[in-house]
Amino acid sequence: MWDLLLRFGQGIGTTVTITGLSFLVGAVLAVPLVLLRRSAQPLLRVPAVVFVEAVRAVPPLVWLFIVYYGIGSGALRLDTMQASVIGLGLIAAAYLTEIYRAGLGGLPAGQWEAVHALGMPRFAAARTVILPQAIVTIIPPAATYAIGLLKDSAVASVIGAKDITFLASKQTQIDLNGLGNFAVAGLLYILLSIPVAAIARTVDHRLHRRLARA
Repeated sequence: MWDLLLRFGQGIGTTVTITGLSFLVGAVLAVPLVLLRRSAQPLLRVPAVVFVEAVRAVPPLVWLFIVYYGIGSGALRLDTMQASVIGLGLIAAAYLTEIYRAGLGGLPAGQWEAVHALGMPRFAAARTVILPQAIVTIIPPAATYAIGLLKDSAVASVIGAKDITFLASKQTQIDLNGLGNFAVAGLLYILLSIPVAAIARTVDHRLHRRLARA
């Protein structure tokens, strides 16, 4: 077992890189998307809604095939890492957009009314009043999604990304011990998800304490 842990552990770097970069891409793209999603203008809101719903309706594996074998095989050449990050990053953007929207929508209406009554500039109000409260409600579901993304990153192995799942698959082709190999791979995914959950809880507790003192 230890031998398998060390062997499959060589794919941890790829797994973590794909997960981290995909989450970062999604977190950044979700900001303009949620602004469009909340817009009162149909011409701005509808395209964002269509994007979010369409991306979430298609399985992650299909998106990876579209990016890698479709876009990545044309004039724009993409390696497996780039295709994985782009494909999973777009999916993350769609899901995080809804998480952001729920976080902003969950704030009491009085918070918005208060900043308008005070005549605060929109950016200053968002930065000092709205976002600190919204982040507290956004972090738990975002962390849960990050753990899910860690598991979903396994689909990148299908296009050749040398992650944990890829190495487990290759080893199974050699020794035909699928149960043992993928049990060890599953253990590695569990071990990787524990720090993510722990960090999320720590950040969440600190933010709650900071807001309580404010």
